[in-house]
Amino acid sequence: MPRLVTHLISATVLGATLASGPAAFAQPAAPQTPAAAPAPAIIVTEAYSEADARAVLNARLAALKAVIELTPEQEKLWPPLEAAIRDISKNAVARRKQMETAQPPKDFLGVLDQIGTAEEIRGRELKRFVEAARPFVASLTEAQKRRIPPFLGLQDTGGAHQPAGTLWLFEEEAG
Repeated sequence: MPRLVTHLISATVLGATLASGPAAFAQPAAPQTPAAAPAPAIIVTEAYSEADARAVLNARLAALKAVIELTPEQEKLWPPLEAAIRDISKNAVARRKQMETAQPPKDFLGVLDQIGTAEEIRGRELKRFVEAARPFVASLTEAQKRRIPPFLGLQDTGGAHQPAGTLWLFEEEAG
């Protein structure tokens, strides 16, 4: 479910609770003094904006660099990798917006086709990330390399492959 829809549902439930809640949870009112200030109004806005997504991506990139503890030589190899990550994230946002405005599939074959197309695209983007990361990762120590998979959200279960859609690189597409 797209993040915005989840937040809208939460806001609706909260609003319904607030609208009906006072009668259900009312206690005898305490005498109010004339100087009591009115409660602030609740303003509902878009719960997660593009600016929020950029801020989160910026924080994740800064945190990834901090987790790896880059040397000055490794720092020189970082810009191409960061550019690839930013571009992949931007493309995931664009795909999500396109899916939100597209006609929904008419049947299960349409759903499967949509999933297949999304996985193909994520696969190409993931390969692009890997190619951009190769020179950078080659410069890392084993200790630095160990820190990356958990930070990226990779599950190290030794079992089946992890779907690309569960990586934070693509979470904006998933919503």
